[in-house]
Amino acid sequence: MATQASDAQGASGASYAYKASLIGSAHRFDLTDAGLSWHIAGRSGLWPYGEISAIRLSFRPVSMQQHRFRADVTHASGRRISILSTSWQTAALMAPQDNGFRAFIVELHVRMAKAGSRAVLTAGLGRIAYAAALAFLAVLTVAMAGLLIRALAIGEFAGVLFILGFAALFAWQVGGFLRRNQPRTYTFAHLPESLLP
Repeated sequence: MATQASDAQGASGASYAYKASLIGSAHRFDLTDAGLSWHIAGRSGLWPYGEISAIRLSFRPVSMQQHRFRADVTHASGRRISILSTSWQTAALMAPQDNGFRAFIVELHVRMAKAGSRAVLTAGLGRIAYAAALAFLAVLTVAMAGLLIRALAIGEFAGVLFILGFAALFAWQVGGFLRRNQPRTYTFAHLPESLLP
């Protein structure tokens, strides 16, 4: 009976859990009538929806999981918790939990809107981090263009192909990351689809 109730609650998006590391217990979150209940590493708390001051959604791939999303939830006191869309299974496996993460984040926004929340809703990287990433990308582009011109000038066509292949792969990986993580604000009614699995 308890399992059925837990499954029903999970299906509605009212609860979510993931393992942030191989050791330690899972991080558990529940959306209750009173607010966001959380249990992380032996600590727990209940944040009323009206006391959640900000949410930032972002796309954060890692080497073990290229399709990973993150929500940073900030309390009015300044404390912050992070919720990830992946969970460690073994030393070599990080499993995606796309449907559960999406349902939980959407339901959190619904409940905050019903509570009349005035939280700041942002998406992507911070503006300074994003500007730094763009500057780094510009410098790298100039360097790659210089190498390409040099390889063409000396007739090193294998080098040309390597540089073009590397540039295409880099543009696909980093371009997708920067496109999804462009700094912006959003509303409770229109969550950024590119930052939800």
